[in-house]
Amino acid sequence: MGVFRDAEELYRCIGGLFDKATTDDGMGRKVGESNIIIRFEYADPEAILTIDAKSAAPVGKFFRTIRGENDLKPDVRMTMKADVAHQFWLGKINLTAALSRKQIIAYGPLTVIMKLLPVIKPAYKLYHDHLRELGRDDLLEV
Repeated sequence: MGVFRDAEELYRCIGGLFDKATTDDGMGRKVGESNIIIRFEYADPEAILTIDAKSAAPVGKFFRTIRGENDLKPDVRMTMKADVAHQFWLGKINLTAALSRKQIIAYGPLTVIMKLLPVIKPAYKLYHDHLRELGRDDLLEV
């Protein structure tokens, strides 16, 4: 069994991180200005998270996050095991290395993702803080 026992736990952890990022004045604003849709497809457990920076964001947010299936056409689609995503947001996996090792498979223009990489750097600390808020310090050592 992986880090997350089911999709709901993944949505609480990684989806919760995305939700917090939507209101971040620095990172969230820049992601919101990117005008892209990124779909993350996870395995073990199966889950989908979509960042929508094209549609109008809810009041007080810079972009939308969507859990589960949706009809949006992503500019970039990324597939990976949920454990890889967890390690990435902990700052333990380098995106370029994960792409070359096929731990993460990206469909669409990689330049879009690479441009956002410096922008999302604050998300690593945000993820740590979010897991602590959830009482999931056990996931910080995985």
